[in-house]
Amino acid sequence: MNLYYWLGYHLSRLAGRLLFRFRVIHRERMIQSGPVILAMNHQSYLDPPLAGITCDRPIYFLARRTLLDVPLLGWVLPKVNVIPVNQEGVDRSAIKALIRLLQAGNGVLVFPEGSRTLDGNLQPAEPGLGLVIAKTLAPVVPMRIFGARDALPREGGGLRLVPVTIVIGEPIVFSAADLEPPGKNLYAALSDRVMKAIAALRLE
Repeated sequence: MNLYYWLGYHLSRLAGRLLFRFRVIHRERMIQSGPVILAMNHQSYLDPPLAGITCDRPIYFLARRTLLDVPLLGWVLPKVNVIPVNQEGVDRSAIKALIRLLQAGNGVLVFPEGSRTLDGNLQPAEPGLGLVIAKTLAPVVPMRIFGARDALPREGGGLRLVPVTIVIGEPIVFSAADLEPPGKNLYAALSDRVMKAIAALRLE
């Protein structure tokens, strides 16, 4: 964990606790070593740092490439394990980067929906996650965040101090049998399986 990530990690923990009464339910389900995909619904800009503090080690994040054009963010984001992604179509370079990171034994955070929700409802999963699963067979930890959209909605309105909670699901372990039958619908089916696991998570 480099200095910048360490600072971001601990600042996120402090802000989460003080501003949002942040809770993690079933933290014991998190896979803390080896390759793992953290797959979570996407509600706000708060999601990546809050998802990151559910894990005791550095994880890698995807963020839209245009954020790196912002002077300060463009300097900071690469230092805290951000992988730039082009949201116009399928960014194969970002997917290849995720695959390399997983093959090296790292953890990555992926939002199966691809973008933040506008209305708070879960969106259909994009096939990109399924492609990464098929190429790595990395286990997936489904996660669902509650309250982040109310705290920082996509449509604006400023920051609101409301409770935010992440519920962690049972890890999904994939095998070669899950890649059958091959075909153009395989990646979508793998992504849908993860999205259904996310949808099944509830506040307790």
